[in-house]
Amino acid sequence: MKFCPNCGKLLRIQRQKDKIVYFCTTCGKISEENVKSGLLNNKPRQQEKQAKIIDSSSADTETLPKTRVICPKCGNAEAYWWMQQTRAADEASTRFFKCVNCGNVWREYD
Repeated sequence: MKFCPNCGKLLRIQRQKDKIVYFCTTCGKISEENVKSGLLNNKPRQQEKQAKIIDSSSADTETLPKTRVICPKCGNAEAYWWMQQTRAADEASTRFFKCVNCGNVWREYD
């Protein structure tokens, strides 16, 4: 990686006629120094592993902690609960509830 000496942005590689150069998309600076053809790699990236999706209805919820909270669907006063980061890392986690009686799942934000 190489950065623009003028504005500090990441330089891109570009072909110009019979040579390869670095160029800045922000200020237009072009640099021909130390550009090697080996930097251009046309190999496909390795395929990323797929995330495993777990259906919450089939997950063993009996191991989750319980709390006293009113279910908005059936009015039962007990639910399983867990926390999960669903927003940006600098924001609070989301609290999820699953009714012990009817299985309704809802969330609560702080």
